[in-house]
Amino acid sequence: MKQYLLKLIDGASLTQEETHSIMLNIIDGKYNDQQIAALLMAIQARGVTVDELLGLRQGLLETGKHIDLDQENTLDIVGTGGDGKNTFNISTCSAFVIAGAGYKVTKHGNGGSSSVSGASNVLQEHGVKFTDNPDVLRRSLDEAGVCYFHAPLFAYGMKFVGPTRKALAIPTCFNLLGPLVNPCHPKNSLHGTATQAQLRLYVNIHQRIGDNFGVITSYDGYDEISLTSGFKVVTNYYEKVYTPKDMGLDYISPSDIFGGASISDASAIFDSVLNGTSTTAQKNVIIANAACGIGIMDRNMSIEDSVAMARESLESGRALQSFRKFVEINQ
Repeated sequence: MKQYLLKLIDGASLTQEETHSIMLNIIDGKYNDQQIAALLMAIQARGVTVDELLGLRQGLLETGKHIDLDQENTLDIVGTGGDGKNTFNISTCSAFVIAGAGYKVTKHGNGGSSSVSGASNVLQEHGVKFTDNPDVLRRSLDEAGVCYFHAPLFAYGMKFVGPTRKALAIPTCFNLLGPLVNPCHPKNSLHGTATQAQLRLYVNIHQRIGDNFGVITSYDGYDEISLTSGFKVVTNYYEKVYTPKDMGLDYISPSDIFGGASISDASAIFDSVLNGTSTTAQKNVIIANAACGIGIMDRNMSIEDSVAMARESLESGRALQSFRKFVEINQ
C-alpha cells in the first residue's frame, strides 16, 4: 500500500491494473482499516479517475457473484448517492413504474449511505427478503418485471471497506462504484450523479464498458431528476439539457421530495405514490425519472410519449401491481 499512497501524495493517479490489484488485496485482508482510509481519502481529495474506478470495478466483479440474465434486455436505474439531499426512494419507485410500462428492470442497490432510506431499506420495510437465488430472481423478473440485487450478497468485496466507509461518514469512490457492479451486467442503465464532474466521469466509464446508457444530474446537486431545477441527460446518442417544463411538468421545491426523518417516513411516501395518494410533486418526480428510463430502453420514443407512458403505468395501477407481485415473490 505504501507505494500507492506515495504515488497519490505526489499527485499522480493510479493505473487500472494498480487499483485492480488493490481491490484484490483489500479482499484478501492484506490492508488494515487505517491504510484503506488513507487510500480512500487520498483518492477523494484529488478526485477519482476513470482508470482507477474501472480497476476497482474489475476487482469487485471478479470476486463477486454473477447472475446470468444475458438473454434479457433489462435496465438498471440507480443514483450514486452522496448528494446529501435525503430524498425519498425515487429510483426504486421509478423502477416499478418502468416495469408497469412493460420494461424489465434489474435493479442493484443497498441500504442508505447519505440518506435515511436506501433501496434496500424501503424494500425491507415491506417485508422483502433479499436473495441471490437465480431461480427466485428470474421468477421475480418474469412475473413482476423487477428483480433486486442487494449489493452485499453479490459484490462481496464491499464488506471489506464497509466499516471504513462508515467511520469516514463522507462519500468516497465506493459510492460511485455501487451502480457499476450490477451482478447481471444489464444491457441498459440509467445512472444519476450529483455533480457535473461525476456525470462526465460516468459517461467516460460507460463508453469504456460499452452498454446502452443514460447519465443524469440536476443542476442543483441531486443525483436524479429532481424537478427542482434543470437537468442534463447524456446517452450514447445525445447530450441534452432539459427543464421540468420540457417534460410538461412543473418546478417543485426541495421540501416536496424530502424523505423524512426515518425509513418509515420514506416508505410511507413510496407507498403513497404507488397507491395514487401522494402529492402531485411526489408523483411527478417519479414520472420524470421513469420516463427517462423508458427513453433509454426505447430511444426512438419522444419525451412526451415516455412521460405519458410512465404516467399511465402509475395511474392505471400497473406499477402498484408490479410492486405487489415483487413483494409476494420475495418474501
